[in-house]
Parts: sequence; structure tokens; C-alpha cells
Amino acid sequence: MRLILNILWFIFGSGFVLALGYGLAALICFLLIVTIPFGVASLRLAVYAAWPFGRTIVDRPGANVPSGIANILWLLFAGWWIALAHILAGIAQCVTIIGIPFGIANFKLVPAALWPLGREIVDLP
Repeated sequence: MRLILNILWFIFGSGFVLALGYGLAALICFLLIVTIPFGVASLRLAVYAAWPFGRTIVDRPGANVPSGIANILWLLFAGWWIALAHILAGIAQCVTIIGIPFGIANFKLVPAALWPLGREIVDLP
């Protein structure tokens, strides 16, 4: 079931577009050298946005103060509007019964979009 939902999400539920957007942001962050940690986080979000069903995001045990400070910068400059876009897309997708799983997937991406550093994406059992 997860495979079918992921394929439908990637094609119809904006998974491809989200992954492309996060990938482009990662590329820009890698080019700017100083923002490479944000590029790594964007790349992680791109993979999660492309294939969200059967995965979840958890706190990384070794996360420390620098990742917290970087998360605050991320939140101020990018995270809040990315999270707002996921919330609005999730609400729009939940309007139809068929779109409810896709809306839930968008809501799952909100915490990752707000606070991506110091976290990792793991497969659910």
C-alpha cells in the first residue's frame, strides 16, 4: 500500500514538484559554500518530499547547539513560508476524499520544513 501511495504522491500529489524545489534550493545552498549545511537539509527534505509514505522524521541523538542556531536561521529565512505552503496545500488536498492521504503527507512535512537540522528520516517498521 505504501508503494502505491508513494507512486501516486510522486505523480499526482506534488511529490515531484516538491522534490524538485527542495533539490533546487539544495543546489543554491551548495553553491554559496557557507550554506552547505542548509543544502544538506534541503536535500534530505527533497528525498522525504518525494517518497513520504512509510517514513517519519526523528531527532538525531547527536544534534547540538550549532544545529539549533542554524534551525533558528532556517526558520526565520525559509522555514516558516515553506511550512505555510505545506499547510495550505494540505488543506486544499483534504477537501476531497481522495486527496486526504496526500494532505496528511503534506502535514507530515510541516515539522521537517520548520526545523530540518538535527533530524533524520527513518523508515517505519
